[in-house]
Formats: sequence, C-alpha cells, structure tokens
Amino acid sequence: MSALVEFQNVNLSYGAQKVLDDVNLSIAPGEIVTIVGPNGSGKSSLLRALIGALKPASGQINHASGLRIGYVPQKLHIDPTLPMTVRRFLSLPLKISDTEAAQALQQAGVSDLGPRQMSRLSGGQFQRVLLARALLHKPQLLLLDEATQGLDQPGSAAFYRHIEKVRDELNCAVLMISHELHVVMSASDRVICLNGHVCCEGKPDVVASAPEYRALFGSGTGGALALYRHDHDHAHGDGCDHDHPHEVAE
Repeated sequence: MSALVEFQNVNLSYGAQKVLDDVNLSIAPGEIVTIVGPNGSGKSSLLRALIGALKPASGQINHASGLRIGYVPQKLHIDPTLPMTVRRFLSLPLKISDTEAAQALQQAGVSDLGPRQMSRLSGGQFQRVLLARALLHKPQLLLLDEATQGLDQPGSAAFYRHIEKVRDELNCAVLMISHELHVVMSASDRVICLNGHVCCEGKPDVVASAPEYRALFGSGTGGALALYRHDHDHAHGDGCDHDHPHEVAE
C-alpha cells in the first residue's frame, strides 16, 4: 500500500455512543497531517484506534507492513520525588545505548539534557524529552496527541517548528491532534476537520474557509491562522514551493 495508514469506513462506539461515524482517511509517507475538532469530536479515539488500543465496530484500519510508530502523549506524570535522569528515562522500559540516547536527544533539539533530572525540566523541555523517546526507533509515522498542552504560544510554535524539521530530517509522516489551530495549521500539509465524521479536509487555507469548519470553530477563526507567521522556503513535494509566508493580520 502506498499509504502508511488507511481508515476505510471506520465506525467506533463506546457502548451506545457512537464516536466515529464512517471515517475514511489516509496518511502518506512524509506528510504532516493535523486533525482538528471540538472536545468530544473523536480525535483521541481515532488515535487510539490507529495504534490498536481500540477496536472499530466496523470498517478497516490498514497499516503498511512493519510500520514503525513513535508516539508523543498529551501528558505524562512522573512523581517529582522519584530521582530519574533524562538518560535513565529514555531507557525505560527497554535499555538503549548512550549513542542511541544522544542521537534521539539531538534530533529533539535538547542534546544537553541527558544528565538532568526529569523533575527539574520545564514544560517545553519535558515535551522535547518525550519527543526524543518517540524518535528512538526512527519512526515512519510520528503521532502527537495535543503534545503542546500547557505550553504558551511561543513554546508551542517552537515545538511545532521543530516537528517540521524532524519530518524533513527523518522523512517521517506526522499526525497531530491539536486545538491550537493558529500554530498547527502553519506547519501542516493537510488538515482534517473531525466531528465524529470527517467534516472537511484539505490544505490549511482551504479548510479555514470551509463552511463546515467555520460552523464548528466560529467565523472569526480564520483570522487566528494569521497569528503565527511561518515562512516556507523549501519544497514539500506536493507541487507547490510554499515560498510565501502566511498573511499577518494588521
């Protein structure tokens, strides 16, 4: 299959409550896809179904053979009284070499954090360490479940800029779930608007102007896309050079 992951008419329920209704989507190698939607729209359930933690009531989820997946969770609690360095954390539950740890931290942009105590990390550093752990086995698909929750806007923007760099370096696909539309969309090749079903999808500017999207997020949300300026000076392989910045509102 050419896609890394493909959902075919997937339906998912919790008891009598249907959370995913006839969902079709695919993720191609190397692309960044962002899934947006209100609370309760099925975003996290879709992610859990993708990794096999939930079984659809009907439909199929197909993975490329031998697909390597890296996962950055929404949050992870570590007892602050537990002495644990970043290096030790990266070796849980499977021991890794110092070389592997150093490479993952370098790819996550935090090469110097190996000896640091996990309890002494800032929110942004903690998320970079979780990213390093997700990169240990060179994933073909990187999953981010609202991975910047709790970070301020500059911290979120820096994290997502780095994700785009990781995508370019590893040529991995990225699937992100986020509420931070103004940050995430600027780094995305494709956006999927989910509300139990796929309301609309396409390039960020197409989705931002779609009636289905505006009905969910409000007519003023399109302006939020302009809050974060992101210059593209490289090709994404989709036939467009992306050498123009997103407009910035006055």
